Amino acid sequence: MAGFFSRLFGGKEKSSKSEAQTIVENTLEGIINSGGFSIEYDLKVVAEEKDNTFYIVLSGSDEEIFKDHKGQVLDSVQLILKRVLQHHLPEDRTNIEVDCGGFKEETMQALIERAENLKTIAIEQNKSVYYRALPPKERKVVHQYLAKDPRVKSRSLGEGLYKKIKIFPSNENLR
Repeated sequence: MAGFFSRLFGGKEKSSKSEAQTIVENTLEGIINSGGFSIEYDLKVVAEEKDNTFYIVLSGSDEEIFKDHKGQVLDSVQLILKRVLQHHLPEDRTNIEVDCGGFKEETMQALIERAENLKTIAIEQNKSVYYRALPPKERKVVHQYLAKDPRVKSRSLGEGLYKKIKIFPSNENLR
């Protein structure tokens, strides 16, 4: 187990790659090797003015493990990579996105389809409808999608991390 943690929090290596990329690759390889996963990764770096984004796509025979439980393993790997990078380079503003077999795109499309169905019901029946409790990043997708249509409004309701979304006709639509 010491090998795993030394990979996560171990010393810095000099390389032709950026320091951040080396840290991310070493950490990801440590997770894959320690977990015994039959998975490979493709890492793309998109450089912007103030920050970089690392896009990591996992592929292999263990894809289903990463996509299982609504992608919680994918989210966990992404969080670990981000935290390790923050530990080593606290001033670095690199973003990390981890996906596997197009899972995140499929999830986003499913959220939008459901929001479209609920929006249609709210408009046709001129009443409020509710979307199930969602985590913040999924709520953001739904709110941004609904904000494009002036006929409806949306609001998050509830306490804690997971909140429902209320979708209701805008006042202009009631006249």
